[in-house]
Amino acid sequence: MHDLTQRQIDILKSIVEEYIETASPVGSETLEKKHNLSASPATIRNEMVQLTKLGYLQKPHTSSGRSPTPVGMKFYVRQLMKEKELSVAEEVAVKENLWDYREKDQQFLKHLTKSLAEKTKALAVVTTDDGDMYCSGYANILDMPEFFDIDITKHLLGIIDQSEYLNNLLANVIGDEDIHILMGEELGPQLPDAYGFVFTHYKTPLHSGGDIGVLGPVRLNYTQVVPMVRYFGELIEEIAKGW
Repeated sequence: MHDLTQRQIDILKSIVEEYIETASPVGSETLEKKHNLSASPATIRNEMVQLTKLGYLQKPHTSSGRSPTPVGMKFYVRQLMKEKELSVAEEVAVKENLWDYREKDQQFLKHLTKSLAEKTKALAVVTTDDGDMYCSGYANILDMPEFFDIDITKHLLGIIDQSEYLNNLLANVIGDEDIHILMGEELGPQLPDAYGFVFTHYKTPLHSGGDIGVLGPVRLNYTQVVPMVRYFGELIEEIAKGW
């Protein structure tokens, strides 16, 4: 990891947040007008060139702006991002929605997946150690510009249908983090750089286990998705009963 100046960090943070919001490459004029960077457009452009050389940004062929690479996104998520805490009302609403299913593992996981998709506006995926997989939120990805291309959408849905691919991917992730975030090459050869995957492992009181997460474009709203995935994983461990 390179040592970035504070100005470069501020510019990278602004570009990532603008890109998450708009799904479009970000230009220096936009940064100068919308973000308090205390630098001229020319200075911002020079810093963007340096960040591109360092691998944090990339320049699409059809745009003069820049977008973050998976390396840039990962740096933002791990070093710069401030998670948005769930309100007590949100936590209570989710728990009440799932409470009646807590003794029936399949129904519980099915409704849990649907609820996570609704909360994150992305594609939610839940797996079990037995190899079962639950998915919800297919319609959500159709609202994302990255998936307006039917071929990209078909490719993603094809991967989801290959449950063994995701199961193998999850099984090979190492590390003791409570939340895992995969981008770029970390997603393996069948998923290109455009995707991001946030997930956590869960264990029920009777030691059934699996993974729960959200799959979407690399510009997922991580400030909301990360704490939401964490809460849902903890919720399984808290209220699952008899399985």
